[in-house]
Amino acid sequence: MIRIDGAQGEGGGQILRTALALAAVTGKPFEVVNVRANRPKPGLRPQHLEAVRAAARVCSAQVEGAAENSSQLSFTPGPVQPGRFRFEIRTAGSAPLVLQTVYLPLCLAAAESVVEIRGGTHVPFSPCYHYLERQWAPWIGRLGFAVEPRLLRCGFYPAGGGEMQARIRPAELLAGFRLIDRGALKDLRILSAACNLPAHIAERQARRAHERLARLDLDPIHETPDIPAEGKGTFCVITARFEHGAACHAALGAIGKPAEKVGDEAGRAMADFLRSEATVDEYLADQLLLPAACVAGETEYLTPCVTGHLLTNAGIIRLFLPADIRIEGVQGAPGRVVVRGIDPRRLREA
Repeated sequence: MIRIDGAQGEGGGQILRTALALAAVTGKPFEVVNVRANRPKPGLRPQHLEAVRAAARVCSAQVEGAAENSSQLSFTPGPVQPGRFRFEIRTAGSAPLVLQTVYLPLCLAAAESVVEIRGGTHVPFSPCYHYLERQWAPWIGRLGFAVEPRLLRCGFYPAGGGEMQARIRPAELLAGFRLIDRGALKDLRILSAACNLPAHIAERQARRAHERLARLDLDPIHETPDIPAEGKGTFCVITARFEHGAACHAALGAIGKPAEKVGDEAGRAMADFLRSEATVDEYLADQLLLPAACVAGETEYLTPCVTGHLLTNAGIIRLFLPADIRIEGVQGAPGRVVVRGIDPRRLREA
């Protein structure tokens, strides 16, 4: 039984999600105490409960402590079974984070799976759906993990009600990559949407994001599509593609938040990245850590910021896998991440 203090490091829900994924992958049980102790509302919230239930379903786990506001949880996994799954978060809890909990064990299963998730698709403090589609899925695909997300409708805070799907294919050839020079900028795009709101809001978001990037003598392409949604909400997503690297930054609207502020937040974040020498954005730097640790090879990349999230995630992974994870650089500054992983299927065979 691996014992985890949920108050360590960054102290958020990522500790739990990483532990759930790796327990299912490795077959190792764990117990976590002080769940989300560093958060304003500590303990398990609805989206974390759904992540627990989702992980338990894909590996027939025995679970104790899976209740709202619970500060302690034990999880004993069984064998992973691929199939068709539907998970429902009764709030605007993040659907993308539930997918990121279960994709890895399902990718390492013997057959294809389809996952359907209802909840928030574009909500604060989590990757929005379009980040998954445009940044996360292509890059874990570089490692050999095939996840094909599909958006049915957006769901925003506080109502939720969004719908997304993902087709997850068994991993075949897993291989790391070395990415220390991103190369020249090849493509820069702004996606701005205002769902069930006047079209001028999306245009204003895109225009302000464009103005921010124009200060760097850049002329990004922008689109303002009509995207189906449950309820009202807005977002602005900017993607940068280089010869070798990539970055994605997003900002969300909120009641009383001007459209110009949404566009400016996304544009400023991307402009900061473009001034750096990083090869991936800081969010992907964190989200690549887990799949890279499950590849029998070396993966290397540069992040514009060593975050507490990244350091905490590395610590949890080391509890389950004998992966060599090196993070060079101090927290809050640019850094280099080097991961020499191990295919966890070998551990189960042993």
